[in-house]
Formats: sequence, structure tokens, C-alpha cells
Amino acid sequence: MAIDPKIIEEVVVFRRELHRNPELSSGEHETSRRIRQRLDDIGVPYTWGYAGTGVLGVIQGEKPGPVIGLRADIDALPIKEMSGEPFSSEKEGVMHACGHDAHTAMLYGTAKNLLNRREEIEGTILLIFQPAEEQSPTGGSQRMMDDGVFDEYKPEVLIAQHVWPQLPPGEFGVMAGPIMGNSDRFKIKVTRSGGHAAMPHDTTDAIVATNQIVTALQTIVSRNADPFDPAVVTIGKFNAGSQYNVIAETALLEGTIRTQSAAMKHKVKKRFFAVVENVSAAMGAEVEIEYFDGYPATVNDRKWADQVHTTLSGLYGEKALPVVKPSLGGEDFSRFLQNYPGVYYWLGSSTGNTQKPLHNPSFRFNEDAIPYGIEGMTEIALDTLRTLKKDK
Repeated sequence: MAIDPKIIEEVVVFRRELHRNPELSSGEHETSRRIRQRLDDIGVPYTWGYAGTGVLGVIQGEKPGPVIGLRADIDALPIKEMSGEPFSSEKEGVMHACGHDAHTAMLYGTAKNLLNRREEIEGTILLIFQPAEEQSPTGGSQRMMDDGVFDEYKPEVLIAQHVWPQLPPGEFGVMAGPIMGNSDRFKIKVTRSGGHAAMPHDTTDAIVATNQIVTALQTIVSRNADPFDPAVVTIGKFNAGSQYNVIAETALLEGTIRTQSAAMKHKVKKRFFAVVENVSAAMGAEVEIEYFDGYPATVNDRKWADQVHTTLSGLYGEKALPVVKPSLGGEDFSRFLQNYPGVYYWLGSSTGNTQKPLHNPSFRFNEDAIPYGIEGMTEIALDTLRTLKKDK
């Protein structure tokens, strides 16, 4: 069934409104207000305040049946926008660089589309507007559950879509099993005695010691990890020194460890501590380590991944569902999926040759993806309810 063009137009307007007014994790107060206003406008009841700013809308179908949930994340990133969009961020240093503005607007559009087809809804559909997805390792999903977001309505299946610039509009990435990875973080502080650059024998150079740590950490993936079980160790930040002729006595590292399986996560984490501590000791340096267990892997339930595949291929044909590989990016939806079966899938949104990746200051979302995002999620929701009811 075709979507009312007025819904698509309204979603574009709402998405651009959100894009101009981004808010960081756990501070999405105005975003939450805008969502609630839109739900008021279309008569969808809701409760809110989960994880501070989260909103839960409820659509009751005309026929009784099971409960499912559709999630959109609502927060932005601490990035200065350089996309050149005419509706670029009006908040200095804050940007929707991961498509959460589109997710939020499309979930609203899906709600409006579902209301036009209420007679087909065999059960209850929850609209989950989640804050703080970017706030790893804390996140907003567990906090929403702790705050009772599912106390009244317990979903049997949860579904989320995420814009994906590696695919063009009209294509989707769907798979069973892990689709996103474990995303841990770490901070390392290396300390020893600095001194004059001309007299290194009187010092223990923190930069040299830290360089050895950086190099040794790369051996974890190259020599300790199974090549068929993905793992990545990345140093993203290295700060040390104050003057060209002063040997630094302190160096700071920050980075991330990404894995797919729980076994590999445990192995790499254990090896990480051994490498950092032993290399530091060998270099005569002291070390302090902060390790943050981040989001777990996002693992899709096979039955419901197959259901999403069936729905989307029925809408757009098998060509719209190319074979894709998992990502080691982190995703807070993973904690929802640790408690409820469900599916997280990718919505093609590439702008073509000009496309920049997610979290890039010049990231742009192709609004041609919006009709697919609304129609796809609408049909997935309706088909999932039908399958659940049939299975009872």
C-alpha cells in the first residue's frame, strides 16, 4: 500500500527541524518535547521520562494480539557540522552525524502510516524513542528498562533500523546473528621521571615507553586473535610532552577494542592488560589503566531476521537485500536484544560519490531513503504481529 505523500513531506520537515536542533546524549529535552508534540498531534498516547528524556508511544490495533516495539534513537554527537546542508546544525559543536534525526522522524512517520491502517494491526505497537545511544558505555536502553519502559506492555519482539551510507536508498542490510560488535574503551596513563632532552640517561621517557605499548598492542590482533573471529584494537588519542627539549614524564592513551564474540572479547581484554602491564614494567614505567566494558554485540534473532528479510523482499525483491558483512561498530540496541528477541537492520541511505561515513563532520543523509524507511518498518511491524499471532 502506497504511503500518503503528505506523510513523507511531513517527515522531511520534521527530520530537518531535528537536524537544525541537535542535542547531546542525556540532554535531549527539546527533542523529547518535539516528539511528544508530534504524538499529541496525531493522537498517540505516550508516557515519558525513561532514562530522563525517553518517550514510549502506544498504538493499539483494532484487533487483539501480541505486543512488539519499534525503536528510534534521538541523540546527536559532539561534532562541528561541515556538511553544507541548508538546514545544518544551529548548535555549535553538536551535529546529527549518525542519522538519529532521520530515525526519529521516520518512526513518527511510521506511526502516522500505521494509524491509517489501524484495522490491520493485530495487537499493540510500541514506539520507543530512546535517548543516549551515543553515550557508551552507559547508554540509554538499559536505563529505559530500569525505569520501567516495558512494565505495562512487554514486547515479544523489538525492531530497529539504522541508516547505512554503504548502501543506496532502496537496499537493506539484514542478517541473523551478530550485526554489530562489542565496543569497549580504555584509557592508559604512563608515568615515569622526565628531564632534559640532552640527558636521557637520567630519565625514563614516557613517550618511548608508550610507543612500545602502542606497537605491542597491535600484536594482539595479528598474533593472538583467530583471523576468523573479528577483533580490532585502535589507539585514537595519544597526548604527551610539553616542550621540544623536555623528555616527557607522562603520556596518555585512549582507544577502543572491538570484537564480535564474547569469547574473543574476553581473550582480547585479558591480553590487553597483560601487554600494557608487562611492556610498561620492561620499560621501567608506571601505568594506570581504565577499562570500560561497552555495549555488547548486537545479535539478531534468526527467526525474526528471516521475517524481516521475507517482508522486505516481498516489497522490493531480492535485489534489495544484498549480502552484507557485520560491522564492529557499537550499538546500544544490543542491550534491548539481550532481554527481548528482535532485529536490527540497515536502511540504505548513500548520497553516492559524495557520501561521507557516519560520525564524519560532512556526513549527509539521503532523504530518498525516507519512503523506504517508513514503508519497510510499517510492513515489518504488521507482518511480525501476524506471525506472532499465527504461532500462538
